[in-house]
Amino acid sequence: MREAITEFRDNDQTIWFTGHSLGGALAALAAMRLHFEEPRLLADGVYTFGQPRVCDRTLAQAHDEAFRGRAHRFVNNNDIVPQVPPAPAFQHTEAVHYIDSDGRIRDSLSVFGGLADRAKGLTADAFAPAGDGVRDHLMNRYLEALRNNAG
Repeated sequence: MREAITEFRDNDQTIWFTGHSLGGALAALAAMRLHFEEPRLLADGVYTFGQPRVCDRTLAQAHDEAFRGRAHRFVNNNDIVPQVPPAPAFQHTEAVHYIDSDGRIRDSLSVFGGLADRAKGLTADAFAPAGDGVRDHLMNRYLEALRNNAG
């Protein structure tokens, strides 16, 4: 990847990484590896959706320092994938945008507010064919929230 960027980046083009689910994990890791191996190649933006945990505490802290204001991790209400692998062995980076059960994007939520919102999401459509954790992981749910919050 570094060779391709060096070869094709002839006019100071920007570098962006994005992905959903495993693709989000790979996008985050690729951006980190690129920067930590070649500090002058810092991504202009990293946007992930429904990404699982990929860091230990040390890597998460290094990421947060290097990518402050550039990394945006979106989590949709009860999406099951961002809850794995288990903490505390694995950590998320700090920049998170939480999509609540009403589809609003929030940059912060109290612990109790988050628990209440997740409970609301779990009971919203109890008879749907898939569980809320699976439905909330679908990329179309993320896109719908982004469209509804644009503007």
